[in-house]
Amino acid sequence: MIKIFIVDDDQSLQRLYSLILKEAGFKIIATAINGKDAVEKYTSLETKPDIVLMDHRMPIMNGLDAMKEILKMNRNEKIVFASADVSVKKKAQSLGACAFLDKPFKMQNLLITIQNIVEKLIIKH
Repeated sequence: MIKIFIVDDDQSLQRLYSLILKEAGFKIIATAINGKDAVEKYTSLETKPDIVLMDHRMPIMNGLDAMKEILKMNRNEKIVFASADVSVKKKAQSLGACAFLDKPFKMQNLLITIQNIVEKLIIKH
């Protein structure tokens, strides 16, 4: 089962993502409310996620900085950026995000994006 880590300071969005992704057959292994929280939780996770769903604009530490820290620990981590701030799209992708969803997006787009990553993961294994 594909394991997902959700990072977003909007807890109602966290719950929505969790519901949709669980319904689609994915396992939510952790959630974080800001980048600092995400890095700390990622470090302490015994089983690492297959995919990290990352917001950009968050208090304490933003998504780009959190992504940099996570990729230092695991350069192969699959990070999907979800942000209304499209000005960071190129930067996120150049730093290692494997996908970028412009908020607001349809939940179907989230599922398609994650499914595409999952297919690539399965092909690599």
